[in-house]
Amino acid sequence: MKYDQARWQREDEDLYEPLLSEKDGETVDVDESPLPDDLTRDSLELPDLSEPELARHYTRLSQMNYGVDSGPYPLGSCTMKYNPKFTEDVAALPGAAVHPDRSEASVQGTLELLYGLQDYLARIGGMDAVSLQPPAGAAGEFTGILVAQAYHEANGEGHRDEILVPDSAHGTNFASAAMGGYDVVELPSGDDGRVDLDALEAAASEDTALFMLTNPNTLGLFERDIEEIAAIVHDAGGLLYYDGANLNALLGRARPGDMGFDIMHYNVHKTFATPHGGGGPGAGPVGVTDELAAFLPAPRVRETDESAEGTYERFDPEETIGKVHGFAGNWLVLVKAYAYIARLGDEGLADASAKAVLNANYLAEQISYEVPHGPFHHEFVASAGDQDAADVAKRMLDYGVHPPTTKWPEIVPEALMTEPTEVENRETLDQLAEAFDAVASEDESALAAAPERTTAKRIDQASAARNLRLSWHALDDE
Repeated sequence: MKYDQARWQREDEDLYEPLLSEKDGETVDVDESPLPDDLTRDSLELPDLSEPELARHYTRLSQMNYGVDSGPYPLGSCTMKYNPKFTEDVAALPGAAVHPDRSEASVQGTLELLYGLQDYLARIGGMDAVSLQPPAGAAGEFTGILVAQAYHEANGEGHRDEILVPDSAHGTNFASAAMGGYDVVELPSGDDGRVDLDALEAAASEDTALFMLTNPNTLGLFERDIEEIAAIVHDAGGLLYYDGANLNALLGRARPGDMGFDIMHYNVHKTFATPHGGGGPGAGPVGVTDELAAFLPAPRVRETDESAEGTYERFDPEETIGKVHGFAGNWLVLVKAYAYIARLGDEGLADASAKAVLNANYLAEQISYEVPHGPFHHEFVASAGDQDAADVAKRMLDYGVHPPTTKWPEIVPEALMTEPTEVENRETLDQLAEAFDAVASEDESALAAAPERTTAKRIDQASAARNLRLSWHALDDE
């Protein structure tokens, strides 16, 4: 699909002309309403700073932070991709500033983009229909569970009250299943780190609503028995759910729909290089097969040949579960995902996937820590052995790199879960390997004292999250 940017901008400019003029010579008369006394103040106290002081303060803060623009960021399973700046430029175009409640006739360009993204994602995932509404990956999981729930109830099987989850799954899988009101059945992994087929066969029953699975899994291992897994779940009357966290490993090579998955969510920040969020906004579109399409959230976008006002329209699926977020979702995040997919195309997406797999395998070969499972794809899980994985992570900060995810999945002792993504070159991979090996050779006292070179040391992250400093006035209490 070729997107018509000129039409998008034209529609935006045309919209405002009638809004700037009076309608039938009338004016709007709004009475002043005084604010409550407890919401107003006579003066505003602000820090007494000059502009240079303020500029230097925020510049120093930016230099103290580490992000994807600073260097390699190998947090396993988080897929911390560099965010290309051209997608930010696209999202900042004047035509992108559209109010979500405008009429269909005035936003045909916007609807065209949303329709195009639905189509892109459906083809990439091997799905038949896609909703763009969920605002995050975890929200996508929850939406998928609600869709499955509605499907089973419509088929007279609302008694299905269990969701199967492997022990290597993301924590959000367990949480989303519980939020949906289901009993969570945890399945142990086999000795090879993959789904234990005997355990799955024993657990799958008439009570099974879903089996939630990531492929490749959290160890970076491809579930080679995926077709048999799908058959076991489907024979029990359940549905197979694809956690899209690791889709980056498969682009252009395999599709969840072709493996037998019925529902999936897409993490656009992990796979299509939108910002990771840090609390939001994000996007977690959900794709489904034909038999589940009628239950997707409303509204979706479709083509129409009947409307005299435009080619695209919003519509509510016949048995929709309703809204899970406002309007069509986080629009500007979706614009960035569309731009990324459109620019890379089929060959570019497949190349990104290939480089992600290559980089992970190259880095794993360079480090001295043991990597107990393989062959793997986009990420690997090493073991810190006798060292504490959390100490290893803190010490790596002293070598100027961001550490991997630690102590998870628990099936690898002292796990160092590492995903370099496709964006790193050999130089930065070697830099990471040198940091790994330097820490591996150090004694316990050096690790326990780390980090020594960072502004902040060992922060109590739980307390920091619960007791936020939202104002400079908080410093007065210290």
